[in-house]
Amino acid sequence: MKKIEKARLHTFYNDVIKPQLQKEFNYKNIMEVPKLVKVAVSTSVKDPSLNQSAIEMAQEEIFLITGQKPLVTKAKQSIAGFKIREGMALGCKVTLRNKMMYEFVDRFINIALPRVRDFRGIPLRQISDGSLSLGLKEQLVFPEINYDKLDKIRGMNITLVTTAKTKAEAKALLEQFGIPFIE
Repeated sequence: MKKIEKARLHTFYNDVIKPQLQKEFNYKNIMEVPKLVKVAVSTSVKDPSLNQSAIEMAQEEIFLITGQKPLVTKAKQSIAGFKIREGMALGCKVTLRNKMMYEFVDRFINIALPRVRDFRGIPLRQISDGSLSLGLKEQLVFPEINYDKLDKIRGMNITLVTTAKTKAEAKALLEQFGIPFIE
């Protein structure tokens, strides 16, 4: 039987972050310590009615970035003003858990964030209910994306969901992972 190896960030969480947060917040039980539950990555296509291949390109880019096949999101209702019909593909999303989640967060913090132009840190207002939501203006910050094969620069939303009950707990956990915050 093959032993599954843990992601580097997951091992760091178990060995360093967990005991440190337990001590900092005076948790009696180690299971009270907040943890990262899932990461959701999504993107949308600006005008899906004109170019259906844009959805396929967005899917391919999300797959390259996350390593998991994305789900195509479709319109729930028709909106004539936006030329959207019910069932029309609008974008794609993926939810990462366990090893793939930790590997994505590791690459996001150490490789992608430093490549963001004029990056000073993530504002604390981005944390709500123990989750951190942020948007990227371009997918080029990920090294997996080949600039020559791009049809269009599109942004994406990334949400890191934790079990933290307060904003302070979520901030402490995410700072330990290496996410830079600004006031």
